[in-house]
Amino acid sequence: MKETIEQSIRSSSEIIKESTIFVKEIEDIVLSIVNAFKNNNKVILFGNGGSAADAQHIAAEFIGRFKLERKSFPAIALTTDTSIITALSNDYSNDIIFSRQCESLVSNGDIIIGISTSGNSKNVQKGLITSKEKGAITIGLLGNDGGIIKNSVDIPIIIKSSSTAKIQEAHRVIYHIICELVELEMSKN
Repeated sequence: MKETIEQSIRSSSEIIKESTIFVKEIEDIVLSIVNAFKNNNKVILFGNGGSAADAQHIAAEFIGRFKLERKSFPAIALTTDTSIITALSNDYSNDIIFSRQCESLVSNGDIIIGISTSGNSKNVQKGLITSKEKGAITIGLLGNDGGIIKNSVDIPIIIKSSSTAKIQEAHRVIYHIICELVELEMSKN
């Protein structure tokens, strides 16, 4: 058991270390979010399963706080309203649960973050495409090889792993860095 634990920690550490290749993308995301907040725009996030939880986590960091006491930043996770999600899934299809919400909630200049560890979640892709058509900046936190979503976003971050858990661990490190830097940049004014 000890060897399995040590190997798991080493494996996670290696994947997270490899994420340093995304420094430029992370910087671009931070600056895009800061610019959006300064222009009275918002961040909208979505994903399925654990990625839905991550979307909610990021929104909570912006609305509440990450490290600094500061005013609330506008963020919405489209994964929290079960009535909307189940109605859309029942009345239409699961494939449109995010795109339909984006159709009415996304404004030009908003930042949209779609999270998919497989990179192949059709509902996430459709939400990102709809958002892009509305003039939003789209970001994909993805895994594997980026799947069908990688070409649907302005800024893809692709964790090259087939392990959902390892992808999520790297995503969490990345979005915590984003939250921290957005707070720091916004506090400069």
